[in-house]
Amino acid sequence: MQFDAELLLLAMAPVFLACIGWEAWHVRRTRPAERLYSWRDTLCNAALALMQQAADKLAWLAIIPVYAFFYEHYRIYTWQASWMSFVVLFIAQDLLYYVFHRCSHRVRWLWAAHVVHHSSKRMNFSTAFRQSLMYPVAGMWLFWIPLAILGFPPKQIVAIVLLNLGFQFFVHTQAIGKLGWLEYVFNTPSIHRVHHARNERYIDRNYAGVLVIWDRLFGSYVEENPHDTPVYGIVEPLHTYNPLKATFHEWASMAADFARVRGWRNKWRALFAPPEWATAYHARQRGVRQTELGTQKVCAQTRVQTQAHTRSHAHPGTEPGNTMSPEIGDQPGLNTNHTTAFRTPRGP
Repeated sequence: MQFDAELLLLAMAPVFLACIGWEAWHVRRTRPAERLYSWRDTLCNAALALMQQAADKLAWLAIIPVYAFFYEHYRIYTWQASWMSFVVLFIAQDLLYYVFHRCSHRVRWLWAAHVVHHSSKRMNFSTAFRQSLMYPVAGMWLFWIPLAILGFPPKQIVAIVLLNLGFQFFVHTQAIGKLGWLEYVFNTPSIHRVHHARNERYIDRNYAGVLVIWDRLFGSYVEENPHDTPVYGIVEPLHTYNPLKATFHEWASMAADFARVRGWRNKWRALFAPPEWATAYHARQRGVRQTELGTQKVCAQTRVQTQAHTRSHAHPGTEPGNTMSPEIGDQPGLNTNHTTAFRTPRGP
């Protein structure tokens, strides 16, 4: 089966925009207090999508020859274009997407790119556009090399990846509830809402691309609970709508941690440990800074008290809390601007 996924997705663009428009109108009418859309968030998502698309266009120029190399020299089978080959390619790529997605939540280097998609505190159709231009740097493309070894041409690999991501647009919504028996086979809005949530029950669950069978098979599936409403965003919140900061904030944090920690084992962790390592490390750093600030405050108070005690003994009659001598104006050699004007003239 031959198809041009890029043209298909381009043709679907009006459908994507129509879905965003319908959802924004629907939730404003039915759930106005929740403010599920904001202009700043949506525009940030759109900017991120444009940046990611431009980066991907350039990246494919370098990556497709890599797939071609493995296809020409290491493929174990040659698939003829047919519905059967399409089904095999679809299932194989969806499994590899599950592996990539799960790794992106467990390896900080990959998370640095993927965190962009999770950093919004909102969940709506426009969130699907929230992608990172750094995926090629993180190494997303490496996960599709097995498809070339299985015998699928590079253009088909690119096409099935785009179709998988295109399907996922439709699971980024709060306007659609559970979908019955489909929940047992396919990724759905309910299943993906769990994935985007940072509640303890939900975090790092439901990695499905199209098929949820992988989550059920590998133990990462959690059902959306009506008594535990998903809270969206990331554990260390991003307080900006700047698309450049959204893209690079985790890379900058990772580089800073790598430079700050001591020992190569910790430096390795700063790059490749699960993201919660960084969260715990940042919490310890904040604790240290708070302790240092507390210590400095105590030292400053001690110095003030010591100085007051010293002056009290040096000038008898000074009461605690009042370091000025009652006859400060009569002390030779002492000149203080706030007392000179109030000296009492001495008699002859």
